[in-house]
Amino acid sequence: MLYGGVVWTTLAVLDWTTQRFSEAGIAAARLEAQLLLAHVLGCTRMQLYTGFDKPLGEPELASYRGLIKRRLAGESVSYLVGETEFWGLPFYVDASVLVPRPDTETVIEVARVVRPDRAAACRILDLCTGSGVIAVSLAREYPAAEVVATEISPAAAAMARRNAERNGVADRVTVREGDLFAPVHGERFELIASNPPYIASAVIPTLSAEVRREPMIALDGGRDGLGFYDRICAQAREHLAPGGVLLVEHGYDQADAVRARFAAAGFTGIALVHDLGKNPRVTWGIA
Repeated sequence: MLYGGVVWTTLAVLDWTTQRFSEAGIAAARLEAQLLLAHVLGCTRMQLYTGFDKPLGEPELASYRGLIKRRLAGESVSYLVGETEFWGLPFYVDASVLVPRPDTETVIEVARVVRPDRAAACRILDLCTGSGVIAVSLAREYPAAEVVATEISPAAAAMARRNAERNGVADRVTVREGDLFAPVHGERFELIASNPPYIASAVIPTLSAEVRREPMIALDGGRDGLGFYDRICAQAREHLAPGGVLLVEHGYDQADAVRARFAAAGFTGIALVHDLGKNPRVTWGIA
């Protein structure tokens, strides 16, 4: 398509969009340009490379321009294309759930260390499951595990069920609606994992426009950002089998406060694990 005196091939469009995104301060400008264009064209990023000289039609350009405008207005790429990747697996996402961050993969890495026998039967609980990335990823890592995920948001719970189905573990991942431990009254597990809301209420207005588009119920951790850790640590041992493990993700500046809550609740062997960015990210302990 000749538009504005330029033939807008795949390569030309990607180059223009990458420059525009870079000027707007988007860190992964080229990658995001590729993800959006692949979505419009219904192809993979790899297929873009094999068709760089292909001219785009006006309907394709119009769709792409619309996505560029929305991205520049602060919508995340994951919401725009309706999916993202976590732990090498594909997940549906929309505005009812947080977009999973790479830092959260630290939860899966720690689980693999604390439960090295991945073939053994066990029960795993994922609190505040959101899109279900932790529950689904753990189910894939532990093929003999029964995984229960709890989620207070009906829309997020529905998304988690879709993702369990998409990744072939719906027969072993049960998503129950309710607040934290309420849906698993009287049950025990060998492993409890959680990435709860942990941003202090007063900090939320200072977050980027992109993050503020994500559901507040999944971000707001209360006055000091630690409300969920108070509740989880206080109740977790009632739901852990002897020797069971609790592990939680937290903010980079919350490690000491979370450790204190683990200790007060009677956990032993408490340990802290840093993420790939070398930030304190996951605390775990033994019941």
